[in-house]
Amino acid sequence: AELDDQLLISYLEGRHIPAAELDKAVRRATLANVVTPVLCGSAMRNRGIQPLLDAVIDYLPSPVDVPPVEGVHPKTGETIERQAADDEPFAALAFKIVGDPYVGRLAYFRVYSGKVSQGSLVHNSTHGERERIGRLLRMHAQHREDIPEAYAGAIVAAVGLKKTFTGDTICDKSHPIVLEAIKFPEPVISVALEPRTKEDQDRMSETLGRLADEDPTFRTRYDAETGQTIISGMGELHLEVIVDRMMKEYRLEANVGKPEVAYKEAITHPVKTEGRFIRQTGGHGQYGVVELEVAPRERGAGFQFVNKIVGAAIPREFIGPVEQGVKEALETGVLANYPVVDVEVTLVDGSYHPVDSSELAFRMAGSMAMRKALSMAKPILLEPIMEIEVSTPEQFFGDVLADVNARRGHVTMVDQRGHMRLIRALVPLAETFGYSTGLRSLTQGRATYTMEFDHYKEVPSSVAETLLGRVRGYVRR
Repeated sequence: AELDDQLLISYLEGRHIPAAELDKAVRRATLANVVTPVLCGSAMRNRGIQPLLDAVIDYLPSPVDVPPVEGVHPKTGETIERQAADDEPFAALAFKIVGDPYVGRLAYFRVYSGKVSQGSLVHNSTHGERERIGRLLRMHAQHREDIPEAYAGAIVAAVGLKKTFTGDTICDKSHPIVLEAIKFPEPVISVALEPRTKEDQDRMSETLGRLADEDPTFRTRYDAETGQTIISGMGELHLEVIVDRMMKEYRLEANVGKPEVAYKEAITHPVKTEGRFIRQTGGHGQYGVVELEVAPRERGAGFQFVNKIVGAAIPREFIGPVEQGVKEALETGVLANYPVVDVEVTLVDGSYHPVDSSELAFRMAGSMAMRKALSMAKPILLEPIMEIEVSTPEQFFGDVLADVNARRGHVTMVDQRGHMRLIRALVPLAETFGYSTGLRSLTQGRATYTMEFDHYKEVPSSVAETLLGRVRGYVRR
């Protein structure tokens, strides 16, 4: 009654308030973001599930209760609004990819506007691809129901979208729109895999590709130097689940290495360099010359390539290969072969030969100029910093706090929650390996914690020296 005027009037007048009116008041307060309904239950025991689903229908906003979804035109960048109506142009966002053993690759998506039917052609505006929807399915846990059409507000799964991934927009080609994509953090930990048999080796890339389709925070690559497959994810538990699925669901056996932190490299000073790739071996040669200005960006800003070529110093068709060469050079830094991040590269000048210049020549020139710039720009190592929240009984508070400090942790908050003490801290990922076991030992198994990635930060010089000494012992330069 304190949050709803209509209910307050009924209460003060002493009238009987029916349950339906209470439901309406809870819905109004929920839509106004002044209350959050809380229900209890257990999914494993199927307790409280039906009341939860009823509450979703009764209290949460329907598509017509929220403002129109906004997106941008893929070519012009113009902001576009789409109402949640069936007569609007079709637009949907894929939010999950699942490999189903019976129907194959399933793409789950929510329809924000318009409607779509089985067999229709759709446009993936994120990648500029055209795809055909084979079947439309309404999912009921393990049960699938074929439906002929899906309308605005529906959440369905589709078979046949082979080039659509999590976060992609699919829409009507004649009315293109790109909805706000889901942003995923970069992986912070890596593990090396080696297949046990030749058969496992042949199946490993396909299996890991399927798992990467389903999980955008999971990455995989092949290291040609060591002959190992490197998988990367958001933490020890994340990769343990991936490996467990690989072995149990796909029956793939592999030797698993120890977890390694996904360090990054960055530069600290702006520099200007030149890359020259000139080869003449008789007949058709190779010629490409580029001048780059390279500067550091704010942490987390990512990579940016700017073309400032004036006139015809470098033809337009060679600009793309220069950028490609720069990106290739950024994949392996000069300190310890870790990827380089947060860099702005500006192409300011260059020269070409009307006969000998080629895309290969300018790609190599861009890569050579970038490698030279990385050496000159005073590179540093970056390490992932995790935010840890520990809940511990009062008698173990001192020991837990001391352990966090010993792990190079920076405590950001200490609070009291009932009879438990809450500690929130920023801790380097490298110091968190085995933390679960250590915390149980310190607190007799009574403390709990959560951990998530926060940001990248420069590695302290003393730690960097030790790390580089160890890395350079096995990294070929």
